[in-house]
Amino acid sequence: MIIDAHAHLWLNVDTVVNGSAIHPLEPNRSRSLFFGEERQMLPPYMTDGQNTAERFLSNMDYAQVSAAVITQEFIDGLQNSYLEQVQRQYPDRFFCFAMAEFRKPGFLDEAKSLIRSGFRGIKIPAARLETQFLNEEFMQLFRWMEQQDIILGIELSDGDAQVGQLEEVISECPQLKMTIGHFGMVTRPNWMSQIRLARHENVFVESGGITWLFNDEFYPYPSAIKAIKEAAEAVGMEKLMWGSDYPRTITAITYKMSYDFVTKSKELTDKEKQQFLCDNARRFFGFGELKELPYIKNMSE
Repeated sequence: MIIDAHAHLWLNVDTVVNGSAIHPLEPNRSRSLFFGEERQMLPPYMTDGQNTAERFLSNMDYAQVSAAVITQEFIDGLQNSYLEQVQRQYPDRFFCFAMAEFRKPGFLDEAKSLIRSGFRGIKIPAARLETQFLNEEFMQLFRWMEQQDIILGIELSDGDAQVGQLEEVISECPQLKMTIGHFGMVTRPNWMSQIRLARHENVFVESGGITWLFNDEFYPYPSAIKAIKEAAEAVGMEKLMWGSDYPRTITAITYKMSYDFVTKSKELTDKEKQQFLCDNARRFFGFGELKELPYIKNMSE
């Protein structure tokens, strides 16, 4: 059984981040204008620009991934309407985070409304906000989320730039469940300062984008395995979860490759692999009965 703790879905990406447009390019809409540069946002065969739940489920079934956590980011644009439908349609396969417009004051009521619509988690891309992002409206949100047992997904600026602020949140809201994304931006200086936050009882870390961060080294990512072991020594393997950062990462590798460098590693025990790839995320996000997926032999085998 495998659970992906960090993936993305969207019907369309057309947004502005820090004054720069992000939108599909014609005629090959798998490519996008990304902060002024042309980027391969999706695998080239996704020519309609749509990164749908059904396409992801096909990848998940093929790679034997039973469930996935769908996160959000400002570079995707707000996808709440679509993800609300996905959550209702596939409740056993997906846990979807909602995301409010945190770049403007007045997001507290929006976030509460999103939770009332059926979401069980709120995502905050803090790395895209001002470095000193924490204010009273955010603290009100965190206190309310703690009371309502809502999960916080958060991604921090590189290194320890925002670690002190999150420590303040944890101190104020010790029962707030949160997961820190992108494995603390593992290839950046001082990344372990983010990992060490998981020493707190209700703080976990997911590895979404770790293959992107170690892309220069490429598969089978021996330095990523080393980083996973280093993090586990600091906070325990039971606090770490695998994430793919689908679909952007599979422009360079297949979806299965985004986790099988872990399953094939001789540096991790079977128990550690089971914790990292499934058990921790299953417990943290509250997944119930998982779909068992058979191995399907390739035509090339």
